[in-house]
Amino acid sequence: MPETAIHATVNFNAAELSFEDFKKIVLNDYRIGFESRQASLIGRREVLTGKAKFGIFGDGKEVAQLAMAKAFRKGDWRAGYYRDQTFMFATGMSNLEEFFAQLYAYPDVEKDPASAGRQMNCHYATRFVNEDGSWANQAETMNCSADISPTGGHMPRLLGLAYASKLYRQNKELGYLENFSVNGNEVAFGTIGNGSTSEGLFFETLNAAGVLQVPMAISVWDDAYAISVPARLQTTKEDISEILKGFQRETGTNGYEIFKVRGWDYVALCETYERAITICREEHVPVLIHVNEMTQPQGHSTSGSHERYKSKDRLAWEEEHDCLLQMRKWMIASAIATDTEMDELEATAKKYVRNCQRTIWDQLGEEIRAELNEAAQLIEQLAKDAPAEDKLLAVVAELRECPDPGRKDVFTAVRKALRLAVKDNLPAKQVLISWLNDEQVKNADRFNSNLFTETPQSPFKVPQVPVKYDDDARMLDGRELLNACFDANFERDKTIVAFGEDVGAIGDVNQGFAGLQAKYGDLRLTDTGIREATIIGQGLGLAMRGLRPIAEIQYLDYMLYSLNVLSDDLATLSYRTRGGQKAPLIVRTRGHRLEGIWHSGSPLGLILSSLRGIHICVPRDMTQAAGMYNTLLRSDEPALVIECLNGYRLKERLPANVGEFTVPLGKAELLREGSDVTIVSYGSTLRIVMEAALELEKMGIQIEVIDPQTLYPFDLDNISGKSLKKTSKLLVVDEDVPGGASAYILQNILEVQKGYYSLDAQPKTLCAKEHRAPYGSDGDYFSKPSEDDIIEAVYSLMSDADPQKFPPIYPGY
Repeated sequence: MPETAIHATVNFNAAELSFEDFKKIVLNDYRIGFESRQASLIGRREVLTGKAKFGIFGDGKEVAQLAMAKAFRKGDWRAGYYRDQTFMFATGMSNLEEFFAQLYAYPDVEKDPASAGRQMNCHYATRFVNEDGSWANQAETMNCSADISPTGGHMPRLLGLAYASKLYRQNKELGYLENFSVNGNEVAFGTIGNGSTSEGLFFETLNAAGVLQVPMAISVWDDAYAISVPARLQTTKEDISEILKGFQRETGTNGYEIFKVRGWDYVALCETYERAITICREEHVPVLIHVNEMTQPQGHSTSGSHERYKSKDRLAWEEEHDCLLQMRKWMIASAIATDTEMDELEATAKKYVRNCQRTIWDQLGEEIRAELNEAAQLIEQLAKDAPAEDKLLAVVAELRECPDPGRKDVFTAVRKALRLAVKDNLPAKQVLISWLNDEQVKNADRFNSNLFTETPQSPFKVPQVPVKYDDDARMLDGRELLNACFDANFERDKTIVAFGEDVGAIGDVNQGFAGLQAKYGDLRLTDTGIREATIIGQGLGLAMRGLRPIAEIQYLDYMLYSLNVLSDDLATLSYRTRGGQKAPLIVRTRGHRLEGIWHSGSPLGLILSSLRGIHICVPRDMTQAAGMYNTLLRSDEPALVIECLNGYRLKERLPANVGEFTVPLGKAELLREGSDVTIVSYGSTLRIVMEAALELEKMGIQIEVIDPQTLYPFDLDNISGKSLKKTSKLLVVDEDVPGGASAYILQNILEVQKGYYSLDAQPKTLCAKEHRAPYGSDGDYFSKPSEDDIIEAVYSLMSDADPQKFPPIYPGY
């Protein structure tokens, strides 16, 4: 491992150390900080010379991060943002070669373990999923949850990581999970820039952590700007810790311990972090460390210069108060090192950082050059016998002259060559095509794999257990059936927890969890405040730490308040770490038909577009919902389950194996056989479709009804396409707006399943109106697909095909 990874996490208590030991620690800290600064400087130059695409660095934040690293222990967690490279080096969770590999987008998990080149630089993560899909021992490692670029977007996840420690400490039934926690002693460290403390996610997280009293330590890196915007335009009183004084813990209250320290004062920083994290770890009290008087020597990023917006006086102050300069002055004044010793240390560090950069650049270049040479030789072979020889050789010449070629350049050349030889039937052409296909497979793995975990614990590997019924099976309300399912699972698996608005005491607004808090305790079924974003973050963090959370969003309409966390963080987690991290969170909510603009939502088009990486389950009734929960609670991938709002009081038979039967994901179900028209629908409208089928049958029309059950994935067995071969007519019934989920369903049936070739009539969609559904049954009738609408849409398809047998209902229209 590169030298930078020598840990700086040594307890800093000068009174207990000899001077020589103290000197070694301080010199090692400075070396790490100085190497980090050099990485920032070189990284910027690499971007500006075109070798890397974009650069954003942690220069100016080095000394505070060295101090924070001293308080970080095995088992602890980080959820931070892209300024934390020094902390990552100091803890050994990253190193300089990995830093440069990410800067160059090196698509290799060995070179860039955080993201395999999928994230821009300074986006960190440690891998805690083994190759076989099992969990690594998180209690014996330092852990970093995967960064995202939105600068406050990680805060809800931070809450969940800290909340897990509370559950591990207070719920003694979890004591056997020794690979995830040691009595809940783990602290979740979060970092955020002062500008991003203006975001709602910061305040929502801050309040939730204060209520829950979890071991969460937030460090605010305050350099007085957010890109070009000064603090006076960002923060009331220009001071985040000043306006948060009301959160300060007092006798008899919950709250925070709040600290303020200057970012260039090494000794004060070390003492502050030791004190703050001790309180946080031992007492499970959240802490906020406001680190002010920081600098950002290179500005925000490589996208521009900070000289454009900072005054000369501010720039002069920043130069004087650079944290490494101040630390060096203190070291010399304290006789820790001489000027000459410091010069030697810095010279050695510069050389070492440059060597790390060159090593990674050369390794990546050698890989690509080898592929380039293979491709060029194959094109040259093709050119020997091809009519377009001169043009093909020109392609090779251009490819070989690329100064810093990428795989894109290689592929572009090969594909152009194949276009030039499109009419040639030559053996060399087939060889080139085979090479291209083989490389395409490799690049699909490099750049497109692991949207989901793809492990042996995938929901697709969960054994399918059929539902069973006793002869005298009781008829229950749907809510009671769900309740029985949850009860059985909570009894089976002690790691399952559920939380959300009204989930605990009253068992959720529709009684799916009724009575379960009394049975299993308020650590496992918990009420939360009205805070959708951090409900999701709470679940995300728990799921990363080995628990099985069900996070409830009360209504689907309100999921919009958590969409950024779902889309930016949860949905991308497996992909952006190339399978190195996972979070099997189940998001439970309810939607579709009811009354009122915000209690009838079916925005599945929006969900399908923004949540790729999360399974989208749309059960038509509570039996199907229960089977999906049984599947998901035995697997390791995230999912959204949307229950039907109008189904909780409809009667269903109670399965004998209510907590065991499984509904597989991606498996459509044929609900009704027919020969005339295929109808594909989901959720609440299926009941209306089935009712419409009875009247259509009286009219001589037999419809075939298909329930995809999950929209993502959609109908993996092509049940819809097979049905269309029989009926040749298609109607998609959808409660979303026109062109919402219906467009997605059509694309899958007509294009993916090749249903287009089976059509003898224009496919139709029957959707809701473009506005949200108004209040009242009349508003519902005139805004969403009704039984009348379905009957007439099907009849119209039949009338178009055979107007003699099925004369138009509304002639002339």
